[in-house]
Amino acid sequence: MKNFKKNWQIQHDWQLIFPLIGFAALIYSSFKLAKLFVSENLIITVVLALVITFVLLKITLFLFKKLENKWKVTYRWEMIRIFTVFALTGSSSVFIGKPIIKAIGITKENLNIFVYWVLYIIIGLIFYQILLVSFGWLFGQYKFFWEFEKKMLRRFGLGKFID
Repeated sequence: MKNFKKNWQIQHDWQLIFPLIGFAALIYSSFKLAKLFVSENLIITVVLALVITFVLLKITLFLFKKLENKWKVTYRWEMIRIFTVFALTGSSSVFIGKPIIKAIGITKENLNIFVYWVLYIIIGLIFYQILLVSFGWLFGQYKFFWEFEKKMLRRFGLGKFID
């Protein structure tokens, strides 16, 4: 455990929650993916989920290494917080966007499918921007996500509204 804490630069025991949350989310996602491929046999589903977990863990650790230098974070465990915020934000923006689109009256039946998806993406992006900073604040990474948000808005050509 000391080696794990040292590797992830964990100073306090409460910080262990982030690797645990990250690993639990990875296992859950792997199991859901495995169920898409094999739904009848539980043993094969679990074995496939373990293989997917291993592959996703390797990819995630590779991404951590690559992004560690690009993203200026104080401790390595903060990377898990950042990835968690991105995951929650993406899922939540879809979760919030769907009912809003229905409330506005935008459906696939009353619009061209191309127009529907463009509007769906635009509405999702609006909520994504708001939720990204909000979840970043909740997870103690407000400064990182505010800077990330400003950079994203500049790329969208909306930099004049934040400067």
